[in-house]
Amino acid sequence: MSMVGQKWLLDTNVLLAALIKPEVLPTDTQKLLQDPTSTVYFSAASMWEIAIKQSLGRDDFDFLPEDIHQLALQTGFTELPIASSHSYAIARMPWHHRDPFDRLLIAQAQSIPAYLLTTDAALEQYSELVKRIAVKSV
Repeated sequence: MSMVGQKWLLDTNVLLAALIKPEVLPTDTQKLLQDPTSTVYFSAASMWEIAIKQSLGRDDFDFLPEDIHQLALQTGFTELPIASSHSYAIARMPWHHRDPFDRLLIAQAQSIPAYLLTTDAALEQYSELVKRIAVKSV
């Protein structure tokens, strides 16, 4: 499969890595996110997830969702709003994974369609659109 010119939806972990520490992403992932022929989406669901985790005082979410949102837009990523129709597929989804944000991201990826870039191996069970990447620890 050619990675050039594809549509990509970033899960929250990959979005944060791409914006804050892109060096932890595999080199080929960095290149596809910078490829001008690719469309890179980030979901409003990720902003919601970041807001919730930041409000809980989690150390790994010590930034504001509005800052991440602006940085994603400045980077050239495309915001994907949550549409009611995105929830339809969730009603028929098996319960391989319980995280409501990840389940919505899978449904959104299927609706576009776009490849969902994630670090979560459990999500691969849902669709061939799910592409897992390994993130380097720093």
